[in-house]
Amino acid sequence: QLKLVESGGGLVQPGGSLRLFCSLLGDSRFTEYSISWHRQAPGKQREWVATSFTDHDANYADLARGRFTLYRDNANHMVILQMTRLKPGDTGVYYCKNTTAWGQGTQVTVSS
Repeated sequence: QLKLVESGGGLVQPGGSLRLFCSLLGDSRFTEYSISWHRQAPGKQREWVATSFTDHDANYADLARGRFTLYRDNANHMVILQMTRLKPGDTGVYYCKNTTAWGQGTQVTVSS
């Protein structure tokens, strides 16, 4: 059964960097899936952050463009979200998803 697992969240100071990992388990068709990242801040709706396409192309929301970068590791069935110049407003739970499933999320806290 397909499962998405996020990791790499934590506490970071403003201006710092963090790398989030999304692993796809239980399905060998990783190369057929676009994988997107979303986040949800406390008290706010979940919002789209970025998408990694099967051809290694990527698309970013305005909130992420220029600060976040997606990397796709087909050999390890993983998509990596490299986040830089983090702000307190980036705090939230970060989720990855494909067309059929969501991960459980990983907490990112940006605070001094």
